[in-house]
Amino acid sequence: MLDVAVAYNRYKFIGNEFLTWLWFIIDANPDYLKTVDQTIVALNIGNRIVLENNSNDSSEIITIKGDDAGLEEGILSLRKGAVVIEMNLIYKTENQDWKFSLKGESLSFSGLKLLRRGPWKQKTILRACCWRKLICLKKRLN
Repeated sequence: MLDVAVAYNRYKFIGNEFLTWLWFIIDANPDYLKTVDQTIVALNIGNRIVLENNSNDSSEIITIKGDDAGLEEGILSLRKGAVVIEMNLIYKTENQDWKFSLKGESLSFSGLKLLRRGPWKQKTILRACCWRKLICLKKRLN
């Protein structure tokens, strides 16, 4: 049986390869994701992507940030052998939008944010909260 630290270091490349593949699918064939999950409207790259190139026994980290940042430098790094180690994603379904970061070495989520869609959602949420409070008060009074 492998020690946890040894197994973690030995297989952490799998997450980086997955993120690189995910970037390729998002860029080349976004309809493929809809065949896997019918509720998905879109999966887009957010405002940050981090790549790492470990060629020639040296590590080079490339970070691309910004809402309107071009990914040309990242594509050039991929051609030189880099892999994606962290990516910010925007996941859109029919009802909700989520924004989160995904790290490749452990496939951990961070910075999960629920993005709101329009003012009518706020009224619906407020109405639902009011009804819940009324129901709770009614139960306490009875």
